[in-house]
Amino acid sequence: MSRRRFQTIFIVAMTFAFLPTIFPVFAVANRVEPLVFGLPFSFFWVIAWILVAFSLLLVLYFVDPDNR
Repeated sequence: MSRRRFQTIFIVAMTFAFLPTIFPVFAVANRVEPLVFGLPFSFFWVIAWILVAFSLLLVLYFVDPDNR
């Protein structure tokens, strides 16, 4: 995979992962109920997307052409 293609995939993946935590999209999850694992739904939403971003970064780390 070329460096340019990897950078494009990285930018798209991180945008996809962090977009749900900012205002326009976060309004969908901005409520207290239902409680998930004892957390308000909005707090769970943010934590879940942070874990998704971490997972994407981990996958991208292993497919990084400069990491070989």
